[in-house]
Amino acid sequence: MLREPREGTAREPRERRRPGRVELATAVAPGLVAFLTVGGLPGVVMGVAGFWIALVVLRRREPPEVREERRRLTADLPLAADLMVACLRVGQPITGAIDVTVEAIGGPLGERLAWVSGQLRLGAAPEDAWRALASERPLALLARAMSRAASSGAPVADVLTRLSDDSRRVARAASAAAAQRVGVQAVAPLGLCFLPAFVFLGIIPVVAGLAGEVLLP
Repeated sequence: MLREPREGTAREPRERRRPGRVELATAVAPGLVAFLTVGGLPGVVMGVAGFWIALVVLRRREPPEVREERRRLTADLPLAADLMVACLRVGQPITGAIDVTVEAIGGPLGERLAWVSGQLRLGAAPEDAWRALASERPLALLARAMSRAASSGAPVADVLTRLSDDSRRVARAASAAAAQRVGVQAVAPLGLCFLPAFVFLGIIPVVAGLAGEVLLP
């Protein structure tokens, strides 16, 4: 039986999952750097703190499978829209166009579109069927566009053509933003470890020296 996509499904594994080997190995690196930089007992404290801070940062990220699914949804949406437009232009009904697209695309987007096609065949209102996809960010454009088309009676092929162009622009912007985030995420754990080290090695000795000169006769 086809079930409505649920927004919380992709979030549940992130809260229950244990840290993987890659995450543990990555978190060890900044802790080790902090320990070697500071040394002694303060270095041990800073190393442990750096390890846990890096681990928390890494665990707050989405699981790789969720990110991959979102990436595929974003990447496949323009092609799916183009395929549905081609089918509609040759006289296919919307359910037929969706079915052809599902066979060609497959993957997570194919599963969502197959669910919508099943709902339409069962007599569900098109607005409600498409609106159910709006909870997933990569499909929000599709859900809104198709819901408006169903409500207003606008030509679906024209709506999907505009959607294809908009989706490609969104995909390019998402790729550029992801590339920028990689650089920030790579240096953030090291920065969190080096900042306390700088305080211990740079600021505290200077403050202690100044305080000694002021307080001692």
